[in-house]
Amino acid sequence: MRKKLPIGIDGFAKLRTNDFYYADKTMFIKELLQNWGEVNLFTRPRRFGKSLNMSMLKCFFEVGSDPALFDGLKIMQEKELCEKYMGKFPVISISLKGVDGRSFGSASAALRTVIGDEARRFDFLRESAALNQEEKDAYQRLIKVGADSRALYDMTEDVAAASLKTLSQLLHKHYGQKVILLIDEYDVPLDKAFQAGYYDEMVSLIRSLLGNALKTNDSLYFAVLTGCLRISKESIFTGLNNLNVMTISDPYFCDCFGFTEDEVIEILHYYDLDGFQEIIRDWYDGYKFGNASVYCPWDVIKYVQILLKDKRAEPENYWANTSGNDLIRRLLKKANQSTRSEVEQLINGEAIIKTIRQELTYRDVEDSIDNIWSVLYSTGYLTGRGRLPGKQMKLALPNQEVRDLFIDLVKDWFTETIQADSERINRFCAAFPDGDVETIQEMLHDYLWDSISVRDTAVRSNMKENFYHGMLLGLLRSQGSWLVKSNSETGEGYSDISIQTPDRIGIVIEIKYADDGKLEAACKEALEQIEEKKYAEGIKRRGTKKMIKYGIAFCEKECMVVMA
Repeated sequence: MRKKLPIGIDGFAKLRTNDFYYADKTMFIKELLQNWGEVNLFTRPRRFGKSLNMSMLKCFFEVGSDPALFDGLKIMQEKELCEKYMGKFPVISISLKGVDGRSFGSASAALRTVIGDEARRFDFLRESAALNQEEKDAYQRLIKVGADSRALYDMTEDVAAASLKTLSQLLHKHYGQKVILLIDEYDVPLDKAFQAGYYDEMVSLIRSLLGNALKTNDSLYFAVLTGCLRISKESIFTGLNNLNVMTISDPYFCDCFGFTEDEVIEILHYYDLDGFQEIIRDWYDGYKFGNASVYCPWDVIKYVQILLKDKRAEPENYWANTSGNDLIRRLLKKANQSTRSEVEQLINGEAIIKTIRQELTYRDVEDSIDNIWSVLYSTGYLTGRGRLPGKQMKLALPNQEVRDLFIDLVKDWFTETIQADSERINRFCAAFPDGDVETIQEMLHDYLWDSISVRDTAVRSNMKENFYHGMLLGLLRSQGSWLVKSNSETGEGYSDISIQTPDRIGIVIEIKYADDGKLEAACKEALEQIEEKKYAEGIKRRGTKKMIKYGIAFCEKECMVVMA
């Protein structure tokens, strides 16, 4: 029996005790102990194993943890290190990924719940002989449940702000050993607060929480934080001079997050999927962490899961998250012609040069398009392809998955933008039932100039056709009284676009992408396909009184329209 795939498993103990597949990242522990600062911040995109690594650290360092969890893993070869550090520390471990809410009050309550739940793990502190009554009372305030409060835990905001420091002091005194503090997804509450409109209040709370725990805490051995962005010191790390930051640009810990090439080869071989290495590299590799090329582990595992059931399955977009998609939409909405040209370059496999700011506040993101480029780099939607003097960097899309995402969002943006001009779009659509080829072609040229073209030879022809297909479909669907279908069975196959108007005019459109630039030949091929596959027959049976057939060919920002 093969090991199970760890779909969504970010708990190390659960993964190791339930026979899940594990790509051994335990040497992260050794590298951390060799290079640690008092406060260590790792910024990596989401879905790259940050939470699993944090759980692994907890299982390794925490007093009373099970050393058998690490049997057979690389870190066990470091015998002196394990004897000195394994199971020797009290560990406070929290994740802020669920700290969310429509208001500051509800988000603050969510934060108190996270802290209160972690504090309750140390229930023995209530009876600890090492603590005096005042200290036991301080612990009781962390876990007190409020009968009439909206929050599960009734700690005041002041108590919450000091909670991690208080808990670490109590654990330090109980064990006689300083505490290791782990905070996963530290920046999520700020992201959520910015979107919901209570950013300043959340910044103040997080600043107090982290300042107390990290800046003036004599009970702290060291701390590890993870997140997507390096939030500027002026925002939440005020006065914190002991911050050791490792971003995706730094040469340390390069292979500790994400899958390396060797790890992907190993997992594919384990599941008898060796033949899929190239397609997985095209779709899910390409991220550059320091000097290492890295795959997104979430994508690899998801695609392996599908392949085990169906080896004909095409790769899909598994990774991109909603907040990142919104960021790309904001970039497109702010874009001038120059920025649209840069997006076009990225989609077509080229690199652009941008100045990267590693330290930002969420408010900074809205200040300029340049800051949006920086955040897209930090969150994994763009990757580095080489440094230039100053803070400039060559940026590119990492792989086919992210390129597909950009193409889809460009189509959506184009449709939304064009449909805002209803008079123009109505004139364009009216030309189809009128058989006005000249107007259709002229206006399509205008639309293509306003949008972004796909020309990269690495993009498959059918994908290019799908891009232009989606753009045209979005325009035609603006006519609410028309029945517009995409890839519907209308004869002996599936026509690209079929239309029925209220006055019983049927329209069939076949789209081709002319890689060689020969638009006329591509239009001819499209019309021949309409006849050969009898695309018009299905519409005729629905009682149309007039049938119009169009072949439309595209090549970058050029197009040709031919009517049969």
